[in-house]
Order: sequence, then C-alpha cells, then structure tokens
Amino acid sequence: QVQLQESGPGLVKPSQTLSLTCSVSSGSITTSHYYWTWIRQPPGKGLEYMGGIGYDGSTYYTPSIQSHTSISRDTSKNQFSLQLNSVTPEDTAVYYCARLSGLSYGFDYWGKGTLVTVSS
Repeated sequence: QVQLQESGPGLVKPSQTLSLTCSVSSGSITTSHYYWTWIRQPPGKGLEYMGGIGYDGSTYYTPSIQSHTSISRDTSKNQFSLQLNSVTPEDTAVYYCARLSGLSYGFDYWGKGTLVTVSS
C-alpha cells in the first residue's frame, strides 16, 4: 500500500517561503499514470487543489496560485516538494499530499496532512 508523509515547518512568517516535502513509500513517483499532488484546507474551509507533478516530471498548478507556487521532485529520494512564496496568513492551512490516479481519475492515497500556520 502506498504511503505518503508530509514534512516541513509548522510555522512560517509572512512574506517568507513555505516549503513542504512529501515522502512516498511502497510506490515510485515515476510510475506511469500517477500524479503527485498538493491539496490544502484552510481552517473552516473546504479542500483546495494546488497542483502537482506527474510521473514524467510535468508540473501543473491552479491558476490562482501559480505565480508564487513551485512543485518539484527528487526521484532518488522518491519525494516531491511544494514551495509557496510570499506567504500571508491566508495561506494558513492543513497541507496534504496525495496521489492522483490517471487510471481511476481519483485521489487514491493521501498523507495525514500537516498544519502550517503563517504568523509573525
């Protein structure tokens, strides 16, 4: 069973960069037909899809945050990462990494999520 685990700081100051890493086990991030995504949920709000990176290294982002978001991967470590620049308190959320299946067109595995608070 594929497992995903988010890691990174729980507190980031406004205007700084939020950096998170998702470590994947029992499954390769280069396996065809799978996409590795970031999703967040601000307090009291719904889930927001942010973007992801495909098995081939292609990246895609939600247009509203594309200008200050970067997703990358390290295939040697089987990890993918999120960088969100110039954060504001509105970026406070639980951040999840999840696998999107290009076969079933659904998110089939999720990390447990990590709370990131943006505050001075």
